[in-house]
Amino acid sequence: MRTVQGAALDGLRARVRALAARRRPERAGRSPRGEAPLADRGPAVPGLGAGAPGRRTSVKESRRYTAPAPAPAAAAETTARAALAGFGLLLRGLTRPRPGEVRTSAAELRALRARHGDAPALVRTRSGRTVLVLLDLQDLRRFYAEPVSVLAAAPPDKCRGLNPEEPADSGCSRGELRAERREVSAEVLAAGRPVHPSCGPFLAALAEEARHLTASAPATGTFTAASTTAVTLDLARARYAVHRAARRIVLGDAAAADEELGGWLTQLRAESRSSRGGRVRSVRSVRAVHDKARARIEEYAARADGDTLVGRAARHADPTSTLDPVGQAQHWLLAMDAVPDTLLRTLLLLGAHPAEQDLATAEAAAEAAAGADRGELPRLRACVRESLRLYPVVPDLIRVTRAETEWRGVRYPAGTSVLVPAAFHQRDPERVPAAHVFVPGRWKNPGADQDIRMAPFSHGGGRCPGDQLGLMATAALCAEVLRGHRVTGTRPVLDPVGPLPATLDPQGIRLRLTRR
Repeated sequence: MRTVQGAALDGLRARVRALAARRRPERAGRSPRGEAPLADRGPAVPGLGAGAPGRRTSVKESRRYTAPAPAPAAAAETTARAALAGFGLLLRGLTRPRPGEVRTSAAELRALRARHGDAPALVRTRSGRTVLVLLDLQDLRRFYAEPVSVLAAAPPDKCRGLNPEEPADSGCSRGELRAERREVSAEVLAAGRPVHPSCGPFLAALAEEARHLTASAPATGTFTAASTTAVTLDLARARYAVHRAARRIVLGDAAAADEELGGWLTQLRAESRSSRGGRVRSVRSVRAVHDKARARIEEYAARADGDTLVGRAARHADPTSTLDPVGQAQHWLLAMDAVPDTLLRTLLLLGAHPAEQDLATAEAAAEAAAGADRGELPRLRACVRESLRLYPVVPDLIRVTRAETEWRGVRYPAGTSVLVPAAFHQRDPERVPAAHVFVPGRWKNPGADQDIRMAPFSHGGGRCPGDQLGLMATAALCAEVLRGHRVTGTRPVLDPVGPLPATLDPQGIRLRLTRR
């Protein structure tokens, strides 16, 4: 006799079979679960440049698809299904990668490169946006060399964190104004100089605030000196210490404890990320927070000394207010938000590689003893660079053509989005030795920083002017931690010899620090 439970189970199975039958036509051309979509299922984009050598082709002509089936409707349907099957995961990776999708996207990018002979490939995202993906070194060089009059930063996809190009509230600056701002920013941040002219007070501030990284934290929220027991370092603790140090470096020591200003900036950071995801709060509400933060920064700027970033920027302010020290100061504070993530990932990688950790610790101790050359830390800087190679702050660089532009004999209209998948190029096993392994020694090569494939700070005119300051600050914080503590336990646990994971969410990182 059948039970009620058995009848219900049979009904559920029947519904699953019916659902599978309805979905089966939509899954035509897809690869088995867990595998990357096969490259030979049919082209998802046309073979750009596949015609006769030297032939000039328009975008409209390059978008025509062909299929072996005689019926036009069937051909279109087959091509559409193949496009969805071959590039579904890739296009999710081009917008906002999720854990586990980056590796599949990288496989698709390699298949795309093999299919099109390194030529730029025009793909369409799920939102309907068309993106020209650059896969060859020749095209990368052009991307970084083109002026903003040809390739402009796209406002919705602007680089953030360690690699911003404009103040968060300014949109895309144009022409001479943008050039002036970048020139002043480069002067204030000492672009290209490994040690900032104000490194003395900056390093002192970093050393004092680094105590929050290794101190005990009772329930009251205050910090005390660490005991002999282990301390757990996580993202919340790292952000607290870095944001205090950032306010001191940008605005002065008086701003260190201004948690209210820190809260406003946190709201602006969150709003910036929400707007990229399509969720936008009231413009009036965002403007109110922005105005309060600006007013507070103006108070600190009025009495800041010349060693702070806002003080240095004030020297370059002109009567016409073309250059805005207060706006730049807010921009720099927002930019420092990438340091805690990079700090945690670097220490996590050092914890998984004890030999590298010992070498970095020895360098930190030697620098403290020498005193004269403080701020250099070449080995620790190499570790930070390698962390950014493996886990870049900005995985994809997107710019927009301002006029009709030709790439490899194909003309693209103004407004075409051009994408460099930086994370893919930096971890491409076909072009980069030990691509998925932590090898800081690769940065000892004098030409490593000029390798066009490695773009943690971009290249050319769009290179982040604060790259050296960011490296100095992150390496100094790592040194402060390693001088008195050792990373003895990590979560997640990384394989020191096998391929590293494609993503490392800083929210999930926990580091166990024990006193030396």
